[in-house]
Amino acid sequence: MALCKVLVVDDEESIREFFEIMLKREGYEVWTASNGKEALERLKKGRADLILSDIQMPEMSGLELLTKVKEQDPEALMIMITAFGSTETAVEAMKLGAYDYIQKPFKIDEVKIILRQALERRQLQSENVQLKKELGTKYAFDNIVGSAPPMMRIYDLVKRVANTKSSVLITGESGTGKELIARAIHYNGPLKDRPFVTVNCGAIPENLMESEMFGHKKGSFTGAIADKKGLFEVANTGTIFLDELGELPLPMQVKLLRVIQEGTFKRVGGTDDVTVDVRIISATNKNLENEVKGGRFREDLFYRMNVIQVLCPPLRERREDIAMLANHFLDKFSKSLGVEVKKIGNEAMDVLKSYHYPGNVRELENIIERTVALEPGNLILPESWPKHMLDAKQPSTGPLDAEKIEISTEKGIDLERLVADFERTLLVKALQQTGGIKKKAAKLLSISFRSMRYRVDKYGLNALSVDDEDDFMSSDDTAAQA
Repeated sequence: MALCKVLVVDDEESIREFFEIMLKREGYEVWTASNGKEALERLKKGRADLILSDIQMPEMSGLELLTKVKEQDPEALMIMITAFGSTETAVEAMKLGAYDYIQKPFKIDEVKIILRQALERRQLQSENVQLKKELGTKYAFDNIVGSAPPMMRIYDLVKRVANTKSSVLITGESGTGKELIARAIHYNGPLKDRPFVTVNCGAIPENLMESEMFGHKKGSFTGAIADKKGLFEVANTGTIFLDELGELPLPMQVKLLRVIQEGTFKRVGGTDDVTVDVRIISATNKNLENEVKGGRFREDLFYRMNVIQVLCPPLRERREDIAMLANHFLDKFSKSLGVEVKKIGNEAMDVLKSYHYPGNVRELENIIERTVALEPGNLILPESWPKHMLDAKQPSTGPLDAEKIEISTEKGIDLERLVADFERTLLVKALQQTGGIKKKAAKLLSISFRSMRYRVDKYGLNALSVDDEDDFMSSDDTAAQA
């Protein structure tokens, strides 16, 4: 880690020498200047983490130096040196942007504390700037890997959604990147500097869920030894991301509906209403419409959460992204594991492209990480991949041949699922061949446009399709078609 750089500016040589000796003993890199002009010339060569400057100096006073430094670098950290009894000038310096001041004669321990606090503040400022840069890079859509048409339509939709406060429901199989999309919505919108709180609805025990979500009062139950804020309160003015929404118990669904409608709730054991202003983004790998029909999810809550729906397509429906994703993860793990960057051979890439990825992008990421860690050579060959990938056969997308289907006398077959999988595969192929235009795809399949829209909704293929009316159907349209 680089040493902190401290610039000492004072016209008295003895003062400069005093600070130079003391600061070097504390482990700082020390620069010195005998006047303001010399200090400004020194700063042109490099930025100092902290500037110590006397206020009373000939030609250019410390206040003038402070003003000029702040003009060039508003974040510059300066501590002023003043004679005993000159606190009014020191206070004026702080109004101009100085961090603090120290008085002559110096108290060594006090000076060390002030310097340490100032440099800790500098480090926090730097970390905050870096964090914002990383967040901007990590969640900027230009850097999310994937250029398949379904992903491009998602990027476009989410960019528009990010600037609203509407509730968003993100659907898709496990491992398709639902939380990444949720974070992208938050960090690319006006709430990016506000809290982003993630709640896994399937990981919280049902008897603790209300307390976790809405907090509790001291003594409200055994173990409640103090008042506690709930996650909704923590997320106030920001975004709360409810992952695995379909796992939310019915009693909690009622309470969540009240928060959405009224913006208030009561802590467990409390009597006062707590008011919050929170944007809700949720995600599920379940078909919530089926959950509503089965009585496991409230219909009124579903329509409240499903104002805007974003469907994350499975990796098998965006195969053109597999090579790009694989090379992205290859570079990522080569750097993080400190190994030489490897190359995926053509045959090995063919295996990746043909695999069906039940775990989606997350599974591909884990496969690449494992291979980078264990592969001794620079070239990744087919045998470098896990055995189950080599043994797996891509599901057939050809005509359904009933003669080749074996029916076990013990387990039988799931006819509805088999037919549904076949129908969905043909719908995907037709949409891919027509660039997602539902009317053209309907003609290819010799079905009506209305029937096509119904099937697109049924199998969750909205992210693959567009029509002349709207690129993404609203939830009300979907409900009407169903």
